[in-house]
Amino acid sequence: MAPVRSLLLATGMLLALSAVPSGGQDQQQPLFRSGTELVDLYVTVTDGDGRLVPDLTREDFAIFDNGQPQEIVLFENSVRPITVVVMLDTSISTTNVMDTILGGAEQFLIRMLPDDRARVGAFNDKIEIVPPEFSGDRDLLIGELEGLDFGNDTRLHDAIEASLVALQGVEGRRVILVLTDGQDSASRTGWRDVQRRAVAEDVMIYSIGMEVEYFDGVRRRRTSPDRSLRRLAEETGGGYFELEESDELGATFTRVSQELHSQYVLGFAPQVRDGEVHEVMVRLDRRGMSARARRSYVAPSDP
Repeated sequence: MAPVRSLLLATGMLLALSAVPSGGQDQQQPLFRSGTELVDLYVTVTDGDGRLVPDLTREDFAIFDNGQPQEIVLFENSVRPITVVVMLDTSISTTNVMDTILGGAEQFLIRMLPDDRARVGAFNDKIEIVPPEFSGDRDLLIGELEGLDFGNDTRLHDAIEASLVALQGVEGRRVILVLTDGQDSASRTGWRDVQRRAVAEDVMIYSIGMEVEYFDGVRRRRTSPDRSLRRLAEETGGGYFELEESDELGATFTRVSQELHSQYVLGFAPQVRDGEVHEVMVRLDRRGMSARARRSYVAPSDP
């Protein structure tokens, strides 16, 4: 936990949105739709200090599918719109920090770009996602935050599953941003099932885990974020942030927004069409930089 937190603080979370890549000289339009012929990889690149790197070219990247090098047939470093479900833990243990959580989510919504769309949700022993349709109206979405309900248990994985259902049929980039302070305590869906579905449907998961102290009516307790949060983020190419309640949550939500609007898009046409899960890796030909992208995909299959 400590290395992640120190990285967040050391890199200065309130980066200007000028870090967003702006066009670039090597852009192409997608040749096929993701999940059919072309596999899209959304790649976050950072330097040794955790700063976003906006000015790389196609030649700086390499893609490997089950260890085999692939031709990069699509390269973009311009901003693609996102459709996102912002899902917040409103179980009893978050009561004392709910203003902080809502304030952080508001910072994310404020930074939505004109073509972005979102819904907001809450999970406890119940799950809700509002409004009924995805919207780009930031004032509407911020207003919906105030009406989110509270409860007792923490149905974390059920909430991610509900977010995946909400994103079904949506074109373009699809993202789930989930925050929780505790362990899943009541879900009917397992985290591995959620992971498999997110990989198959090409949905990126960003996760924020918080450690919170609260009084349960008998004694004081300290929460510990569910360990599946990191794995879900890593496997789908998102980011994982672990914080204490005294850390700046608004800065973390801001960082997520910046990353989502600063990612490269790489595409390759899979040579093996077996309908199976393939390991995929993105490498950088630049020292001192790291690339983060999803680690697997489901290959298309011939009839």
